[in-house]
Amino acid sequence: MNLYFLESWGIFGEWLTNIITNLERTLGGGRAMDLLRGLWITIQISLGAMALGIIIGSIIAACKLSRYKLLRAVAFVYLGVIRGTPAVTQLLIVSATIFASVRGAPLRIGIVALGINSGAYVAEIIRAGLMSIDKGQTEAGLSLGLSKWQTLVFIVMPQAVKNILPTFINEFIVLIKETAIVGFVAIRDVTRVANLIMSRTMEPTPLFVSAAMYLIVISILTMLLSILEKKLRKADTPRVKSRKRLDG
Repeated sequence: MNLYFLESWGIFGEWLTNIITNLERTLGGGRAMDLLRGLWITIQISLGAMALGIIIGSIIAACKLSRYKLLRAVAFVYLGVIRGTPAVTQLLIVSATIFASVRGAPLRIGIVALGINSGAYVAEIIRAGLMSIDKGQTEAGLSLGLSKWQTLVFIVMPQAVKNILPTFINEFIVLIKETAIVGFVAIRDVTRVANLIMSRTMEPTPLFVSAAMYLIVISILTMLLSILEKKLRKADTPRVKSRKRLDG
């Protein structure tokens, strides 16, 4: 029994030593800072793409809900093409066309490509959020003398935002993970940096480190999403005031 325990401990100790050695090799020589810079690039691309996606998504959602057939056709084609083709292909097309003659713009390539891709999904989120609001809200606004635009901005949108905000955060989480493809156009995001380090160290530890970095960021966002959903649920729950019975 003691012999088995010592052998098991020896195997575990050797395995732990190998992990520590591989981590030192992965993070040493300034490589830890390279990974952090790659993570910062990933976050920048995610934020920029999400902002662009919201702009494009809002326009496409308005087109899809429009009474004009031409605008609805534009939205239909855009959604069909973007949702029906791989994000990697879209990234390569944007790099080879829009930024073909532009040098030194790797971040913009990632932001534009992923922003266009995200816009299709954001459009559906916005459309679904607007459609979830009862038509009586619009009728009530119009009956008060508000225009359709004022009714949309001041009555419908505030309620729709509350419904779609958690879905927006989920889309942002998905977008962060999708940024891993930007290495195809030589953007030094955290995944590409990890892959470059792996090509030097000849072992997969850098990929595990990059995966852990993604996991930490996404876990933080998931925790914030959970807190937000609880607050929204609490705000939607009607408050019942307890009454004290007075004697005498």
